[in-house]
Amino acid sequence: MFGYARLEILRALRDKSYVIFGLGMPVLMYLLFTRLGAGAGTEWKVSAMVGLAAYGALGAALGSGNGVAEDKGLGWLRQLRILPLSPRQVIAGRVLTSAVTVLPAIGAVLLAGAVVNGVALAAWQWAALVVLLWLGTAPFTLLGLGNGYRLSAQATGLANTGCMLLLSVVGGLWFPVGAFPGWLRALSSWTPANRFAELGLSVTRGGAPALTTVAVLAGWLALFGGYAAYAYRRAARTV
Repeated sequence: MFGYARLEILRALRDKSYVIFGLGMPVLMYLLFTRLGAGAGTEWKVSAMVGLAAYGALGAALGSGNGVAEDKGLGWLRQLRILPLSPRQVIAGRVLTSAVTVLPAIGAVLLAGAVVNGVALAAWQWAALVVLLWLGTAPFTLLGLGNGYRLSAQATGLANTGCMLLLSVVGGLWFPVGAFPGWLRALSSWTPANRFAELGLSVTRGGAPALTTVAVLAGWLALFGGYAAYAYRRAARTV
């Protein structure tokens, strides 16, 4: 399983589109949101930093499914069925791959916040922010994998892009949730992206994530995990 994960990590990090869209786009959006115009206050620079780091990590996690769909089209999934790997091990290997590739997306935005915008946090806050955002990507990885195993390569790219945009906007990763109308604000609090960002925001406020935040993310993790396992088994029977 670890050999399989290592192979997939090397393949992902060599992808130029990952560098451009997975790292460059979130940093560019963060700088545009906080540096243009009359300037932004410290609170907005911090919240936008967390939101855009979450956005970059979410996109990288979902993007793991694009490679799965391409491999399925090339017959790689058929070859994996010959190896002594269970569906759980194959999915776990892909999750490990995503766990590595999301780290640069998180780090790039946090580095821009610290160096360009002068965001100042305690050492433990920076460390906790990275760890919590890193762990919080698991539900999105499973969603991306489920789409990759269930759909064609072209459909997976469209589905994952749509999921990324919808979850990011409704989850408040681009704009403050406080600016949403009441009904959308209530809906946003139950979305995985909103609670994902809340993991990091709680640390910047000097506290720990609320139990509700952890519970909501755990629920989405179970739902997307079941979807990924189902999609893999279905793909293994038909490919």
